[in-house]
Amino acid sequence: MKALKILFVIHAAVTLAAAIALVVAPAWIPGMINMEISREQYLLSYFLGAAEFAIAFLSFQSRNITDQYALKNIVVTFIIFHAVTGLLLPFGAFDGINMGIIIGNIILRVVISVLFYFLGIRMVKTNTK
Repeated sequence: MKALKILFVIHAAVTLAAAIALVVAPAWIPGMINMEISREQYLLSYFLGAAEFAIAFLSFQSRNITDQYALKNIVVTFIIFHAVTGLLLPFGAFDGINMGIIIGNIILRVVISVLFYFLGIRMVKTNTK
């Protein structure tokens, strides 16, 4: 459980950083993948930033949750978020996003999902038996 708590805190910190970046500098993260957005499109970054704030908050607060059922649902939600994001990334190739960036991001999403699976589902099952 300690490893899962650490993962929740790291996940919260990284997600919070992304949320802040999306709100403070809405074109910066899209610009990292050579995607230009105009001022009229900043609202999309703000909406994504709002979702990232909520995910960061949930991740940080989850470090104190002891209910196994609640933890499992939170972990599965994070796995779904990262797995679906990874599955949608190849669509970026149609928009001219560098394949190296897409593949790197997919690998990152797989690693995050696997960590949440092993630390949040598999380990929790093992500890409750």
